[in-house]
Amino acid sequence: MAIDLKRPVAPDPYTILPSVAAFTLTSSDFSAGQALAGPQTAEGGGISPQLSWSGFPEQTASFLLTCYDPDAPREGGFWHWVVADIPPNVTSIPEGVPVSMMKALANRFFRPPSSIGVTSALDLPNTAGTSGYIGAAPPKGDRVHRYFFAVHALNVEQLSLPHGRRTAPALVSATAIPYTIARGVLVGTCQR
Repeated sequence: MAIDLKRPVAPDPYTILPSVAAFTLTSSDFSAGQALAGPQTAEGGGISPQLSWSGFPEQTASFLLTCYDPDAPREGGFWHWVVADIPPNVTSIPEGVPVSMMKALANRFFRPPSSIGVTSALDLPNTAGTSGYIGAAPPKGDRVHRYFFAVHALNVEQLSLPHGRRTAPALVSATAIPYTIARGVLVGTCQR
């Protein structure tokens, strides 16, 4: 299937949401605006990046972690990672491990330890329907894709999700909007 290189460039997804305070989100694996490291791509193993955040409001009750590619040539972009109910004392996560097909299938039916190593955190489906991080894999020959890693500071301990663990990623993000008091965003890129 041919890729439409003349399709409009998607906007920064966070500029179209209600404005909230910003805080710092960094990674030891990639820098803002730079290419994702090999391991964070599907070809390099699909390993989730290390992330750290600081400067969020004191009243933060939990965090929501997402990774979104608005440049994917499909309606609604592509959600690579969604983790909810991260406790407010967690301010860093290590580089992760690849999600095997067996683990991905098991995650659909059971609540195993989260992909970030925090027992109370809840992995939710990515666009592929699995849980955990799925590596960047833009179509070959397509323009540069942007990967918006975001940590959303929420004023609730747990998100009340309409479909529980099976809530679609865009609906998770929409559910979090009224509870979001601040956000840290770090954008990486990938092109093949």
